[in-house]
Amino acid sequence: MNTAVRHLPPQLPALDRVPRVDQVGVEERVARFCTRSIKKDSKVQALKLALSMIDLTTLEGQDTVGKVTQLCQKAMHLHSALPDLPHVAAVCVYPTMVGVARRALRGHDDIKVASVATAFPSGMAPLSIKLEETRLAVEEGADEVDMVISRGAFLQGEYQRVFDEIIAVKEACGQAHLKVILETGELGTLDRVRRASVLAMHAGADFIKTSTGKIQPAATLPVTLVMLQAIRDYYHATGRKVGMKPAGGISKAKLAIQYLVMLRETLGAGWLTPEWFRFGASTLANDLLMQLVKQQTGVYQSGDYFSKD
Repeated sequence: MNTAVRHLPPQLPALDRVPRVDQVGVEERVARFCTRSIKKDSKVQALKLALSMIDLTTLEGQDTVGKVTQLCQKAMHLHSALPDLPHVAAVCVYPTMVGVARRALRGHDDIKVASVATAFPSGMAPLSIKLEETRLAVEEGADEVDMVISRGAFLQGEYQRVFDEIIAVKEACGQAHLKVILETGELGTLDRVRRASVLAMHAGADFIKTSTGKIQPAATLPVTLVMLQAIRDYYHATGRKVGMKPAGGISKAKLAIQYLVMLRETLGAGWLTPEWFRFGASTLANDLLMQLVKQQTGVYQSGDYFSKD
């Protein structure tokens, strides 16, 4: 008798059965998270944890080899004056800069190289081009791929098309982890954010991510809470953990800590690790460093004491 386990292909979930979001309830819960007070040693631990969760990012048309190399140097050496600092989780760049980042981070395999792909940030390209770009990023050495969904297709109700694209990109990633960007600022409602989250997870996303950072609003606490709740319910239904990455507009340490409080109280301590939670940010690291110096010395240093890239 053949006892081999058969793996059935992913099936599009019944999105019309996804629970509606109680927007008032979400906003009230977020307001309570923002009242939590984190002091002294606990605050230092939270600041260091947030630092370890950053995907240090540069996604500009003016990116150069020198700029990406400098960003990688910062990822490896955040601030030599502070002892016992963690390093960031990853450096995130365009596919053409993955090889540059891979070489600059040689010997630091614990810092991942992430690459956006699939016609970032618009997603407006044929699937064949999206897959080619994904494979290029992986061949150049990307450990993680951040893809964008086709928001136009999603908003037109072409859920199967969006679902199938995520499956195809996931396959093209090979061993690389896939983060699926919903671009929540374009989805319009929390109900759509919830449905898009469920769709992406059932299609095989390793992470779901709020935003490209190229439009406003980007990441917000209410949107992130809805996505965390979707992750929680998916985990309870399937037993598979999925990570979360809010990105865009998170530049202050106080806000980052509020995200961590929300994460802890929604998903539990098991998600309080860079393996399962990331911040997509370019300037958050410096504010975290300034706050850590303040905790150590009692005074703020000027932002000029920290490298911009």
